[in-house]
Amino acid sequence: MNKRFIVGISGASGAIYGVRLLEALRAFDEIELHLIISKAASYIFENELGASALDKAQGLAHRCYDNDVLAAPIASGSFRTEGMIIAPCSVKTLAAIAHGYGDTLMMRAADVVLKERRKLVLVVRETPLHLEHIENMARVTRMGGVILPPVPAFYHKPRTIDDIVNHTVGKVLDLFNLSHFLYERWGGG
Repeated sequence: MNKRFIVGISGASGAIYGVRLLEALRAFDEIELHLIISKAASYIFENELGASALDKAQGLAHRCYDNDVLAAPIASGSFRTEGMIIAPCSVKTLAAIAHGYGDTLMMRAADVVLKERRKLVLVVRETPLHLEHIENMARVTRMGGVILPPVPAFYHKPRTIDDIVNHTVGKVLDLFNLSHFLYERWGGG
């Protein structure tokens, strides 16, 4: 059986993180990708990456879901997955997850991942943060989720935006023990 991953792309700036994550996960033959893109994210795609980027992202997934369809298989705990990554994750999506507010498929799928004790990784893309954002991050962390903001590292001497994006995506893959060569690891000294 393939390893199933759910990828959510919400309406925060940084759609490139979601696309690059899909590309990286698609490189693994044993991974089956289930994708949800929020309505707000579809606008971000066109603005940040161009008109064809949304189609490209959807083409990388094995299955795409409308965010309004709460009866999708990924809304049930009986649909087994390795977990879910939301990249980028808006603070609105973060807040909904932190408070168990599952009114969309993305938020319901995240809630299911948490209740089933699977791995949920949120690439929260917002700055600066106010106290409620930080408290919502703490709530999700206490529930078992992982907050992984796209904070660039510079020890690997990034030269391009892709180098910076790849570092964040590589950190996500590390959390799922997926081998990759997206960035050079710290070697000390």
